[in-house]
Amino acid sequence: MEAKVLQVQSLHPALTMLSEEEALFKSSVREFAEGEVRPRVEKMEEEGKLDPALIKQCFDLGLMSIEVPEEYGGAGSTFFNAILAIEELARVDASTSVFVDVHNTLVLNAMLRWGNEQQKKKYLPKMVTEKVGAYALSEAGSGSDAFALKTRAVDKGDHYEITGRKLWITNGNEADIFILFANVNPEAGYKGITAFIVERGFEGFSVGKKENKLGIRASSTTELILDACKVPKENVLGEVGKGYKVSIETLNEGRIGIGAQMVGIAQGAYEAALKYTAEREQFGQTINKFQAVQFQLAEMALQIEAARLLVYNAARLKDAGKNFVKEAAMAKLYASRVAERVSSMAIELFGGYGYTKDYPVEKFWRDSKIGAIYEGTSNMQLQTIAKIIIGGK
Repeated sequence: MEAKVLQVQSLHPALTMLSEEEALFKSSVREFAEGEVRPRVEKMEEEGKLDPALIKQCFDLGLMSIEVPEEYGGAGSTFFNAILAIEELARVDASTSVFVDVHNTLVLNAMLRWGNEQQKKKYLPKMVTEKVGAYALSEAGSGSDAFALKTRAVDKGDHYEITGRKLWITNGNEADIFILFANVNPEAGYKGITAFIVERGFEGFSVGKKENKLGIRASSTTELILDACKVPKENVLGEVGKGYKVSIETLNEGRIGIGAQMVGIAQGAYEAALKYTAEREQFGQTINKFQAVQFQLAEMALQIEAARLLVYNAARLKDAGKNFVKEAAMAKLYASRVAERVSSMAIELFGGYGYTKDYPVEKFWRDSKIGAIYEGTSNMQLQTIAKIIIGGK
């Protein structure tokens, strides 16, 4: 039976695309974001870290286990619902959003798709209740050229010994479980890359410095140091030498999550501007009475809705088991552009106040910039789109 679709406008027009269950879920995440996240945003931004109590709430509410089957203690829901949660959290705070995003769309997705039954039974029940996940692919000399990674894994019989350094690792300070990539056979190039499940407590593993960033400041972005780190052989995720496949296919899904995050940022900035222009008076009337301002607000609404539709479409395709690589790249690319444009326009509509930290729009703009960089730069998304439309694959 087809799910009943709500014809309501309480959140935004795209709700007409949501089933009743999805609309209720989206509404519940918004309630959590407004009631629990928003009051903490300023302090978390100043301190540069997430509130531990908020992290616990994310687990308690099931936001850290959206797609995990019920047999492992998860919510047994859809990828689309994960996207809805990421969007609604980013509307209030991008740092909280990316924390939930990476755990769900990268780490848990990789575990669900590539983990064997023993690994799932061991790790998933912990990761839906208390253990945060992180995804460790990038290195100082291996960003867009991900397969140039230098971290080495040496076979020592009953375990691998991993040596190297990882950079730009989201959730690095909070995570206990890492999906980490290393090369077991550098002579084979990318065909030596292997994915490992690494625990924080493993011998030879440590977390390095936290980056001092422009935006998403409460989200920890750290270095990982592996000094002859001992990883049991049963912690190989997928097949030895097939880590490149794990990384590519997981990141394809993760890009939809970043697209959702960018839509949320844009929505938050737009709503702040909409409210402010209805209150700010100049020349004897509120500034939203001026046609120039009205046109700016209309452009913002148009771009946000277009980005949202791209993101939702990619997520629907993923849940339907259809090819979504091009659509994910388009969604991530366009949504990141929209977030930057809309938040910048919001600052201008606020005037001088928009440039101060007393008002929220400067933070939305700072948070938006990362969208063009992580989980594949804008140029890499253009390259993906171009290869598919020209080559047909």
